Amino acid sequence: MKKHFYSMFILIFFLAFIFNLQAQIDPDTVKSQKFDTGKMWSFDYPPVEYFKEAYGLETDEEWFEDVRLSALRLPGCTASFVSADGLIMTNHHCARSVLEELSTKENDLIADGFFAEKLEDEIKIPNYYADQLVFIKDVTEEVQTAAETGTTPDEKAKSKEDKIKELTENLEKETGLRAQVVSLFNGAKYSLYGYKRYDDVRLVFAPEMQIAYFGGDFDNFTYPRYNLDFTLYRAYENGKPVQPEHFFKFTLNGIEPNEPIFTVGNPGSTQRLKTVAQLEYIRDVVYKGYAFIYDTYYNELEKLKTIAPERADEFEDIRVNIGNSQKVITTIYKGLCDPYLMARKKDFQRKLQEAVWNNPELKEKYGTIWENIEKTQTEMRQYGPKIMAFTINRRFTPQYFSIAQKLIDFAKELQKPEEERLPDYKSDKLDSTIQSIYPEELDKLIEDTKLSVWADFMRMHLGDEDNYVRSLFGNNKGKDAAEYLLKNSIIDERDKVLKLAEEGADAILNSSDPLIAFIKESQEQLKELREKAEEISHTTEIYDDMLGQVIFKIYSTSIPPDANFTLRISDGKLASFDYNGTKAPVFTTFYGLYDRWYSFNKEYPWNLHEIWTHLPDDFNLSTPFNFISTNDIVGGNSGSAIINKNKEVVGLAFDGNMDSIVGNFIYMPHNNRCVAVDVRAIVHSIEKVYKAKRIADELKAGKIID
Repeated sequence: MKKHFYSMFILIFFLAFIFNLQAQIDPDTVKSQKFDTGKMWSFDYPPVEYFKEAYGLETDEEWFEDVRLSALRLPGCTASFVSADGLIMTNHHCARSVLEELSTKENDLIADGFFAEKLEDEIKIPNYYADQLVFIKDVTEEVQTAAETGTTPDEKAKSKEDKIKELTENLEKETGLRAQVVSLFNGAKYSLYGYKRYDDVRLVFAPEMQIAYFGGDFDNFTYPRYNLDFTLYRAYENGKPVQPEHFFKFTLNGIEPNEPIFTVGNPGSTQRLKTVAQLEYIRDVVYKGYAFIYDTYYNELEKLKTIAPERADEFEDIRVNIGNSQKVITTIYKGLCDPYLMARKKDFQRKLQEAVWNNPELKEKYGTIWENIEKTQTEMRQYGPKIMAFTINRRFTPQYFSIAQKLIDFAKELQKPEEERLPDYKSDKLDSTIQSIYPEELDKLIEDTKLSVWADFMRMHLGDEDNYVRSLFGNNKGKDAAEYLLKNSIIDERDKVLKLAEEGADAILNSSDPLIAFIKESQEQLKELREKAEEISHTTEIYDDMLGQVIFKIYSTSIPPDANFTLRISDGKLASFDYNGTKAPVFTTFYGLYDRWYSFNKEYPWNLHEIWTHLPDDFNLSTPFNFISTNDIVGGNSGSAIINKNKEVVGLAFDGNMDSIVGNFIYMPHNNRCVAVDVRAIVHSIEKVYKAKRIADELKAGKIID
């Protein structure tokens, strides 16, 4: 007992010391660090010298070209060729919608997985594709010249847009490739990319979701992890497997301590080169609002499980669907509110400003960039909150708002002459259109919950004294606000809504119903607000391009451009990190999987498919399963191959730890970790558990073995 008391005393003292230390941090003494802007290197400017200095690694144009052509981009994710016969590797969570689409009543590919025993059993995926970046051309001069053509920001933006359209259309006509103009370094550089598209992609192998997403939403963005998060496709051309010249071959030799490893993928979006004013705006308006609504709705869904326990699984499914975004958005918001992290961003900006202001030529052209961007962000604060509050969001806005919007749309169409109306609003279809305004079945429990959350979301953005807030919700918040609105509106009564629609346009548009009146007025205002916001955006874009130009002039390619879902290579090493008062293991094993399974009583989301409950005798539980490294990744990198210096696959990136989430605006290498599946776990599982010998043989040999 005395020992316990002493330990508690030490812990309290230590925490008090840490909190006091944080309180004493002087933002003016905080310094930005070398890799605050990350390590997502572009293939336009391959980091040959940096790799040589950091790792003694000799690379050349051929090395980077081979890596680039081995990688692929999927809708929303990354993939890569991993055999000479067109086998493609990506994450299971990237393939989830594909598996759902291909499932039948008899074959649930999500629950039971899939293995094509023969080549002819591989299933073609409808409307799916993989893109390979085969062409890169610098078009900076053409785009920047166009961007300076015109007198107003709108004219300049239009000229730039027209030039980009011209460049992409010409490349597509000349080559048949899919073209894209990519902005790098905030517009300091522009590249024209050409992608070869493979549109015959077939499903080859996928484990069941439970092993791929073991631990579910609870374990998402955490570590240690135990996820077999991979899926295999194959690309075909003319009915035969593609024979790619470039692909990553598997190695089962593992990763040595301090060995450099590289992720190759398409990180989605980062804000690391933005000004402090831009980060403060998205923090105070965008992330604050969405963090509130994701977090609140996520927690309300958990409460609903006790109100309607028979629907607990349904509510959990919704939570899983929004859980990833909920963690990302709320964590980024907390990071943007962290004084220390923002102090590092301010120091990066201060150093850049000093470099500009100490150079007369740069000062004359770029000296007022930060002041001008701050003005645009201040102006946006007049419009952004209202746009957030007035925009009908299909995921979170209660259907009551959409019903009111349909009524308004119906009324406006009725005001037009018959011949000018959309087909659904002409006389012969009016009755069916009226019936479609209100859903046959409305999930009142869910919609009322959304309404209670949305009421507080609107109050957050418009303020307690706003006329709309008062007319809709009175002085009430949360559930009381939802009850107040529904008490004073007809919008939750189908018969009354349809009766109003039958009374015609004037009855709808002159209705005193508070929600109908709000939708009518706010949607008209929303159009004007968006137009003003677009004007400000065009102005900001000009200054953003100038910011990128000066960043490039000062730092050149010693720092990488922000991510924009284009191909990047990131370097790193295996590394532990501190968490919960202990250290994370660099590798996990299958022993840990079963410990977690037993520890949680084999219950969801730590349950296992029966195929994993009776392992073969020769299954090696000590096989490395997941690992962590310092590679810099964000959303979009899912499915990135992790390769060694010999361009051999050692792992497959599928997540980051919680500390990686602030990587949206700053990379913190001391605790930012990429989480990956070790290829040894992939091959061992395919071979021993799933008995998919032909696939295991192909991965080990790098080609189909007859």
